[in-house]
Amino acid sequence: MDELTFHRGLFRPGILLDIGAHDGLLTVPFAALPGARVVAFEPLPTAMARLRQAVAGLDVVLHPCALGAEDGRISLDVPSVGGVMQEQWASTAKDYTAIQRDDARVDRITRHDVALRRLDGFAFRDMTAIKLDVEGAEEEVIRGGATSIRTWRPVVTVEIEERHRRGSTLEVPALLAELGLSGFFWLDGWHPVAEFDANRMQVASPSPAEFSASDPYVFIFYFVPPERMPEMFALSG
Repeated sequence: MDELTFHRGLFRPGILLDIGAHDGLLTVPFAALPGARVVAFEPLPTAMARLRQAVAGLDVVLHPCALGAEDGRISLDVPSVGGVMQEQWASTAKDYTAIQRDDARVDRITRHDVALRRLDGFAFRDMTAIKLDVEGAEEEVIRGGATSIRTWRPVVTVEIEERHRRGSTLEVPALLAELGLSGFFWLDGWHPVAEFDANRMQVASPSPAEFSASDPYVFIFYFVPPERMPEMFALSG
């Protein structure tokens, strides 16, 4: 089960948030969903420039900021390996300085001072779906949008990885459960998050220079209000 299939299968007309949109891989097909009003967040300036081009002419609202638990400013750090910036590892949560000390292949860290906003501060109405991919800052984003999530009960996909933040595969699902959403992962069928075993299903280096990973490697998690579980179970990968 991939994120696009999930969102296509469960989408209801309303606002769909793409948080951590990068250069629009999912933003563009999200905009094609009937009745979707897509709002995309991307704080990395180079990625935002490509995202603007990708959604030109589409009904997509763009916000060049990071989301978190409070309003203000924050450092968005991007590691480079072999002189190549690893944009998809851009994070407001990871300590790349510590990683660089342990792995000399990380040869540079580029820091961007970016705006930080709370999701609740946007006061979105009719928020029906969220895709969240923020390299370790998931908990802060959710806490900053807790009222909106509890009120609108969207379907949610989240990329959660222990290599970005230890304990997150337990803490993020627990937080969303407090907000009324049930969590699942896909591995040859649907499984509740309680069956997820990070020691077996998600082993990988925290360094962007190391690409080995366990098999299986499960990192996309799906959350739905309990009343929508039958719809989700009807989806097949």
